[in-house]
Amino acid sequence: MDVVADVISPEEFAVWRSLQRVQVTIMRRIEAQLLERHDLPLASFEVLQQLGQAPRQQLRMNDLADRVLLSRSGLTRLVDRLEREGLVERHACASDARGLFAVLTGSGRRRLEGSAPTYHRCIRECFLDRIGAGELKLVAATASKLAADLA
Repeated sequence: MDVVADVISPEEFAVWRSLQRVQVTIMRRIEAQLLERHDLPLASFEVLQQLGQAPRQQLRMNDLADRVLLSRSGLTRLVDRLEREGLVERHACASDARGLFAVLTGSGRRRLEGSAPTYHRCIRECFLDRIGAGELKLVAATASKLAADLA
């Protein structure tokens, strides 16, 4: 007896697994390029990118963890490493003694600016160049629907 068939069809499961494989494959390729060209892991890039896009280039640690899809403890370890490299600093929150901000440093901004073209090029080559405009709209609509439904 196939346990999967009791819950979802084989075709549905195949789509789900295909989606997983595509996402993992693309992320691995992006990380490989970031490591090879900039000695920067993907998770580190994503932290720098989120800070670079934030007002005053800073975010509360909890908000940053949510944005980069890491646990609080995982983000703390990553920010520790980025802080040792001089790419990020932590600042206390004036309104909440327990709160901390992660703040992008000048070095972090330069590292982000140097590595962003590689990140964007990989997204284009691995994803955007492989689907048409209509497919992109369908993927965007589907992702938006899922994000809204699961929120």
